[in-house]
Amino acid sequence: MTTLSRQQQGAAAEDNACRYLEQQGLRLIERNYRCRLGEVDLIMEEGKSTVFVEVRFRSNPNYGSGAESVDYRKQQKLIATASHYLQKYPQRARQPARFDVISIGKTSPQANINWIQNAFQAS
Repeated sequence: MTTLSRQQQGAAAEDNACRYLEQQGLRLIERNYRCRLGEVDLIMEEGKSTVFVEVRFRSNPNYGSGAESVDYRKQQKLIATASHYLQKYPQRARQPARFDVISIGKTSPQANINWIQNAFQAS
């Protein structure tokens, strides 16, 4: 049995999260949007809303859930990166936007997806 690297585990978690959100009716706009301020794992659209999604995978629940790891500092990086994206695509800036977190545990990825909609607000 081969063990996946952290990058491979992260990519697999993002694949699972993207599939899950598409099954819930969201549409993928962009994956792994990067700028000098940070990265957003998934940018999706739900109705007229732009949804910035942070995907967190946890192989060991003893260190807390993936959602708990999206602390204030990480939130600020996501907000800054999302602002950069919205400046680059001003038509999206006129639409509602929110920040969601997808936390995925090691056991059966589909059964262990926790989707937190509107997980935090840009202040």
